[in-house]
Formats: sequence, C-alpha cells, structure tokens
Amino acid sequence: MNFGKALEALKSGKKVCRKGWNGKEIFLYLTQGIVVPFDCLRGNAAKYITNETTGLPDAHICSHIDMKAADGSIVVGWLASQTDMLAEDWEVIN
Repeated sequence: MNFGKALEALKSGKKVCRKGWNGKEIFLYLTQGIVVPFDCLRGNAAKYITNETTGLPDAHICSHIDMKAADGSIVVGWLASQTDMLAEDWEVIN
C-alpha cells in the first residue's frame, strides 16, 4: 500500500512497516498526544518545558509517529524520507 494508506492505518491504531523492514522487526506506531503536569517531566524536558516558556498550565505533548528500531530502541518522532513517502510497499503488521 502507499504511504497515505499507511498513515490511515496508523491513525486507526495499527502498526505499519515497509516490506524491506520485516526481517529486522522494525515498525511504526502512532503515539497519541497527552497533557502532562509540568512536575511530572524529567531531565531536559523539566528544565526547558515550563509554564514560563510555554505559557500553558501543563505540558502539551502532541501526537507523533514513533519507530521501534532493529536494535530494540524507540525512535521518538520518526520522520519519513521522500523515498518512504513515495513507496508502495507499506503493510500493516500484527
């Protein structure tokens, strides 16, 4: 399927990947946005994302696409390349 259909699948809660990624157990999934109290943030997020810097009463984390990489790590905020966006080999996985 094309990237547009893959995005639709992500929005409906499914995981997707490119056919060439299958053997490496790589996939994408949509992480829904959430509102988090500032005092729950840790590390640099707690240092730089504050009421003073955002003007908001809480931290608003936007929805984004994440990737489970071949080494088991999670890539937060995965970005599609032009090759990915034009590919026709996207598939939904279990």
